[in-house]
Amino acid sequence: MKALRQIGSIAFALGLFTAIFAGIPWYVVVADDPVVPWWLRTAVFCLLGGILVVLGTLAIQMKPGVTATADLASEETENSVLLLNSDTIPGRETTEILGLVQGHTVFAVWLGKDLAAMVRLILGGELTEYTEMMGKARSVAAKRMTAQAAGLGADAIINVRYMTTSVVGSAAELLVYGTAVKLG
Repeated sequence: MKALRQIGSIAFALGLFTAIFAGIPWYVVVADDPVVPWWLRTAVFCLLGGILVVLGTLAIQMKPGVTATADLASEETENSVLLLNSDTIPGRETTEILGLVQGHTVFAVWLGKDLAAMVRLILGGELTEYTEMMGKARSVAAKRMTAQAAGLGADAIINVRYMTTSVVGSAAELLVYGTAVKLG
């Protein structure tokens, strides 16, 4: 289902860009003879067909009993740095504070996924496109922070916090930070 929605999104994006960037200039040049060429008709059919495919897959996915499984399988890595959002580690003593560490990323979804999310805003339901995007962003930012802490020789990162902000359109900035420490 996800692959079909992806194909519909690609068809929509290609049709939209062809109609706008080639169709409008073509129409301006040959306004006297408005016979629509085959490539412009194809672009319009791709645009409309792509929208229908995305709508159809979303409608099927939203039926009761059909679950949308997001591919949010995080890449598990060998991670020796412990992450906590508290300031103490039960049963362990902090022997040295190494300083602030952070990870940062800016993620966006492409136009096709943005279209699917806009349709879901109308129909209701979870915006899985943005859920996937933010899950990947959190993972990337946390890995960058953990790598920075490992470079300092940290055993743990305490007081871990996440912050997000909207950059532009569907792009989101994600910052994760905490205090790198050595444990006794």
